[in-house]
Amino acid sequence: MLRARPAAGWAPPSRSRRRSADAEGCGLRSLRELPPQRGVYGQISPCSLLPRHRLQTRRGKRPRGGGAGQLPRGRPPGGSGGGGAPAARGGAGRGVPRDAGLRRGGGRRAGPGSGRRTGGQRRPARRGAARPARPRCPPPPSPAAPRAPAIPRPPPPRARSRSRRSAPFRSAMSAEPAPAAAAPAPEQAPGPAPPAGGGEAAEHRALVLTGFGGYEKVKVQARRGGGPRPGEVSVRVRACGLNFADLMARQGLYDRLPPPPVCPGMECAGTVRALGDGVRDRQVGDKVMVLARSGLWQEVVNVPASQTFLMPEGMSFEEAAALLVNYITAYMILFDFGNLRPNQSVLIHMAAGGVGTAAIQLCKTVENVTIFGTASASKHDSLKESGVAYPIDYRTMDYAEEVRKISPKGVDIVLDPLGGSDTSKAFNLLKPMGKLITYGVANLLTGQKKNLMAMAKTWWNQFSINALQLLHHNKAVCGYHLGYMDEEFELVGGVVAKLVNLYSQGKIKPKIDSVWPFDQVADAMRQMQEKKNVGKVILVPEAPKEESKKEEN
Repeated sequence: MLRARPAAGWAPPSRSRRRSADAEGCGLRSLRELPPQRGVYGQISPCSLLPRHRLQTRRGKRPRGGGAGQLPRGRPPGGSGGGGAPAARGGAGRGVPRDAGLRRGGGRRAGPGSGRRTGGQRRPARRGAARPARPRCPPPPSPAAPRAPAIPRPPPPRARSRSRRSAPFRSAMSAEPAPAAAAPAPEQAPGPAPPAGGGEAAEHRALVLTGFGGYEKVKVQARRGGGPRPGEVSVRVRACGLNFADLMARQGLYDRLPPPPVCPGMECAGTVRALGDGVRDRQVGDKVMVLARSGLWQEVVNVPASQTFLMPEGMSFEEAAALLVNYITAYMILFDFGNLRPNQSVLIHMAAGGVGTAAIQLCKTVENVTIFGTASASKHDSLKESGVAYPIDYRTMDYAEEVRKISPKGVDIVLDPLGGSDTSKAFNLLKPMGKLITYGVANLLTGQKKNLMAMAKTWWNQFSINALQLLHHNKAVCGYHLGYMDEEFELVGGVVAKLVNLYSQGKIKPKIDSVWPFDQVADAMRQMQEKKNVGKVILVPEAPKEESKKEEN
């Protein structure tokens, strides 16, 4: 097939000059001044239509439609009435701009000026026909003519840094070795924050939960801490409280604890050793009780001053570590939710535990309150001494039937830390206008590790009721979780002030079951999980000494 060679001296114009020529044909300074044309799919700018056609005519490529003088397939001819005369740059070229139809009145739709041939249009030339010569570019301006000031071009964009993930791929594709990726810094276990001044941190011991599972997951580790931050106090811990929530956290059943490795512990007591900037209501040497979400099973802790409470006179560190969590919980569920009044009756589950003993003592502050308590038979004598009128062995008897025998109508308040089917029994034991307060799911713990069967059974038997049923029963159901009240400083502080006042009056006194050093934390957890304790289980950094206890008291 023959192909005509371009005329001598011909050179394709640059892209900017081709756009200027198209604009001059429209009588405009630039194609951007053309009004936008509304197409089928939205608003289309002529300037955006032009480059797509130019891609077919650059770099010496022939249009897809045919040979010399032939328009691309589906492109409109230059004339408005179907003459087929080219309309760009005064003659036929290798292609016609896509806006040629806009300049001559044509368009992309069917009819005159569209890409579809009509009766007045002639067929395009056959392939292989001679290609006419294109006009040469205009010569450059003479030196005498004034030139427009050169516009400075912006610097080229900086190369984007490649991620570390593509380093092996680069080293495999190029001869240059890829730079070695920096090793990640080792993650430090939780502990007091380092001092702001950058001084050397002191080393102390801490109990760390290394993973979810049995008793062996809690280990003693050495940590480096620092001074307190602004608004914090540094406390030398003398005693820590062990709570049922800590047992659930060890098995991964407590959602308020961060993922391991983490230092557990919700309450402790000790002496203020340093003050952060801005602390005015505490002094070095003050004996304080500390309440936090976690992280208090350490020899030294840095906590906000708002989470510390002054110990009353005559209180030991072990008693201070047993006061906050158990007595705040018992006080709020009995008086805030339960609205305990004289001549009422209360059923207390796990009456020999930390919250149970606290609830018994608080019930004794109200006149003529009848207390039912569930516990194993070996603890009944202790319960009777503390004030329980009717201790019930839940292992050998049905406590619901035993309560009905003594009080056919039921009780006014039920404290439920068990969950599952026991919550349904508690609701059925309520008198009219009675109140059920649930504050735990102890039935989930059946061994050292998480038991999926026990979890499924508890979930399947979980009590559920809707608002309409509550209307018919004239009863109330309340839920309490101290872990979600860590931001209620005023509310919790008011309760602590009332408890300190009751302690000063001699109406309440925390009961200590046993004291364990950090090295025997597994035995302390076993003591509590197997329900052998009568009162609070306490952890101390060092083994207790009788002489030091006498000096503190």
